[in-house]
Amino acid sequence: MNSVRPNRRDVTLGLTAGFAAFATSLPAMALDDRVVAYAKEFAPVSDMPLMMLLPEGSQANLAPVVAAFSAQTGIEIVMEEVHVDQINTEVMLDSMMGTARYDIALPATFGLPDLADAGAIQPLDNYASKYKARGVHGDVLYKVGDQFDGQTYGFQTDGDAYVMFYHREMLEDPEFKARYEDRFGIPLSPPETWAELDRQIAFFHDPDAGRYGGLLFRTPGYLAWEWWVRFHAKGHWPFSPDMTPQIAGAAGVAALEEMIAVTRYLAPEVGTLGLFGNWARYARGDVYCNIGWGGTQKYLNSPQSAMRGRIEHGPTPGGLVRGELLRTPYFNWGWSFVVSATSTRPELAYLFSLFATSPHMSTLAVRQSDGFFDPYRPEHYDDIGVRDAYSAPFLKVQRAALEGAIPDLYLKGQSDYFQALGEGLDRALQGQVSPEVALARVAQKWELITSRAGRRAQIKRWRQLRAKYPPGAQRLLRDLA
Repeated sequence: MNSVRPNRRDVTLGLTAGFAAFATSLPAMALDDRVVAYAKEFAPVSDMPLMMLLPEGSQANLAPVVAAFSAQTGIEIVMEEVHVDQINTEVMLDSMMGTARYDIALPATFGLPDLADAGAIQPLDNYASKYKARGVHGDVLYKVGDQFDGQTYGFQTDGDAYVMFYHREMLEDPEFKARYEDRFGIPLSPPETWAELDRQIAFFHDPDAGRYGGLLFRTPGYLAWEWWVRFHAKGHWPFSPDMTPQIAGAAGVAALEEMIAVTRYLAPEVGTLGLFGNWARYARGDVYCNIGWGGTQKYLNSPQSAMRGRIEHGPTPGGLVRGELLRTPYFNWGWSFVVSATSTRPELAYLFSLFATSPHMSTLAVRQSDGFFDPYRPEHYDDIGVRDAYSAPFLKVQRAALEGAIPDLYLKGQSDYFQALGEGLDRALQGQVSPEVALARVAQKWELITSRAGRRAQIKRWRQLRAKYPPGAQRLLRDLA
């Protein structure tokens, strides 16, 4: 194929003229068949490919879906990968520069509010109404990140809820079990609280024996996620209802102090490992615990992994709040199909996104062992290919985490809030400032971010987001007096 992209600005604006009459519900057909019927109306009008930007590692998921769509419609789709940490920036730049390089993109779900606010992606509600598609994703297990300011901007296509990975042989070793119970007076088992996890990490850490306690992320871009879960598990909201930051109090400082204390018992490489480096390092089999997602499990469950079949899975630990265990599993990543604001064929881009997230096609994507989409629909958990890729024990833990997950901070400026938090945590972990000073400065920056974003609008968004937390978390989380 010619590497120079055709000039899609010349596409006739009347591409869909007369198509609306065809776009009626066909209830007897499966969703993907209906979408194909709709999309085929476009094929005779334009022979230019749809361009899709996707994160590194997801082409394996989408290749069979794209092949099926193209075979049934005659419409070519060209996929372009970019690093997982750069895709949101790439989508934003494409819009700002007006280059119109992409029709469809799969940014990280946490970035949808900023992309929507910047006008980089299109709302999808009008298309959903036109194609009678409202409610077709009603059974998706996590869909909080699809909406912003009352409009739908994305289709969730990846179930990234944080879960824990434990080295089963260490956990079940009779000698370790006896020593642990003798020292602490309780059995050695998957921990329920962060305090217990930190104690286990320290217990297993023995570099002289070639054994390390943990592999929790310690790079600035990933630090905030662990602190976010630890902080919530202490029973406080990060903001009050009027968007006053509540992170610099005793609970926030304690969560950061815990992270600093446990870091000495992690593998020494943690300060340099990104996503894929973390997976490869844990796969060597000499570290007790790790934290991650379904993509982590797919890698560790692969034939080249020394940890295949040797992992005990569990939810992220919780905290004791007023005598009750509060677990706050966290949806902290995920990929979502979006339609670029610069696309000259947004309707067709929408239809492919709908096709790709249908029950049948999304199952086909998730079961690909070389790709890192994770289950997010009920149908996925019943599929034998998905079970082979992940293992039944993992899927049980992952589904529970997904169904009970607290949401990410889906507000305007999400990236600014979390960048400030990550940088503050990193400075404290590096010993440059105290935890108290680090979090006080983050809180000050958060106030400025809120002011820039428009405090009144942010308050409304935050109150709506609080209402989407799981009922158990809403009941136990408190605001500071």
